[in-house]
Amino acid sequence: MIRFLINQQLVELDDTRADLTLLQFLREHRKLTGTKEGCAAGDCGACTVVIAEPTPQFDGLHYRTVNSCITLMSAVHGKQLIAVEHLTQGNTLHPVQQALIDFHGSQCGFCTPGFIMSMFALYHQEGTPNRDDVLHALSGNLCRCTGYRPIIDAALSVCGNTPDDAFSRNTPSTLSSLKQLAGTPLLGTSNLLVPDTRAALAHAIALHPDALLVAGSTDLSLMFTQQLKDVSTLISLAGVKSLNGCTANEHSITFGATTPLSDLTQPLLAHFPQLAELITRFASLPIRNQATLGGNVANASPIGDMPPVLLALNAVLHIDNGTQTRAVPVDAFFTGYRQTALEKGEWLSAIEVPYLTQNELVAAYKISKRMEDDISAVCAVFNVTLNNGKVEGVSTGFGGVAAIPASCEALNSALKGKQWASSECLNIGKQILSEAFAPIDDVRASAEYRKTVLANLWHRFWLEHQNTSQAGSHSSNKIETRVVQHA
Repeated sequence: MIRFLINQQLVELDDTRADLTLLQFLREHRKLTGTKEGCAAGDCGACTVVIAEPTPQFDGLHYRTVNSCITLMSAVHGKQLIAVEHLTQGNTLHPVQQALIDFHGSQCGFCTPGFIMSMFALYHQEGTPNRDDVLHALSGNLCRCTGYRPIIDAALSVCGNTPDDAFSRNTPSTLSSLKQLAGTPLLGTSNLLVPDTRAALAHAIALHPDALLVAGSTDLSLMFTQQLKDVSTLISLAGVKSLNGCTANEHSITFGATTPLSDLTQPLLAHFPQLAELITRFASLPIRNQATLGGNVANASPIGDMPPVLLALNAVLHIDNGTQTRAVPVDAFFTGYRQTALEKGEWLSAIEVPYLTQNELVAAYKISKRMEDDISAVCAVFNVTLNNGKVEGVSTGFGGVAAIPASCEALNSALKGKQWASSECLNIGKQILSEAFAPIDDVRASAEYRKTVLANLWHRFWLEHQNTSQAGSHSSNKIETRVVQHA
């Protein structure tokens, strides 16, 4: 059984398809057609809705946007689902709706509800947003058919004030209802299994060895919405609490595999603050609210943004089978196109990232056709360790240039012992990277372009870190991120 609130109404789903999306539920089951389907892939934002859930202390509600077209019903268990129809109270518009009218920001009507819901979530965030905060909140809404500035102005005018709407006034009763639901296990449906312990997860996998595991569903759901495939059984990881969250010690920080990217941002940036730009360029905010770090790694996509970072930072993956765990270096995890070192009955449980030392130089570059909500044509991450101005080691991670997220050991072997500031180090690196991979031609870039970009990114990295190496001191835990557009 899946139990949740839709606005203030309790909903219980005893038997529904495991692949039923929030969008299908709202439009087909509830006839709430304000939420639209545009791309059916989580790109356009026309389907944006808001999920409210209690803070860990149950002293307030946290509002987050999600793409309803690729979010499965299991994701709203114990939470409140809010669609655009729920904002208006009688004939009185919600403040964000009125602001969009006042500033002439309304669009054709197809994408306007999505913008409204993104603004609504921002309206319920603490603090006064600036323009960058608004752009960040609207990053998942791509329509520009009637102009973008009025929408930004509308958001700036209304967000930042103390929330005063039916939702803020109903917070105590909503929290009370959600607290009752919190004690109700997510029992699943006829083709959805929801284990709540690692032992139960192992048992579910043993009973259904061909079942797909689902966490954020931002990639898996494309099987249903784009490829129109059916699924016999899904195993949701939502009930296994040990897979969510992060822990830190003096050597490293470890993230549970099902931790959403938006939830790991703050602890990640506390240790790696210069990753901020790369994280905010990872898809869009609604995607990051659902997508998990473990999913981005385990699906073994050759164009995922986080695997190159983890490769360059020498991360360790923790793999579990319910009885014992094993640690696998990330560079041994990807074995082929969409293939990994996971054995039968195993799952990825956590990702451990060691902190940087004072003599490591790191930069991450993402090359894409647009700045926001785009897939990398090339992703390159360099990590050079220096000792008295000489290269002691090079760790790298690359996306978009091979069938798997890849590193380049030849670069490490060739540069060890070389003087970092020398042109020899520059030229050897460019030569090796221009020949290291055999990328393909596709709609994002040609193979030749990708080879040229890799060599040029090494040139850029070398130039940007000359003063640092000559100074002889390097900031601890510093990662410099560059996100670059190409025509």
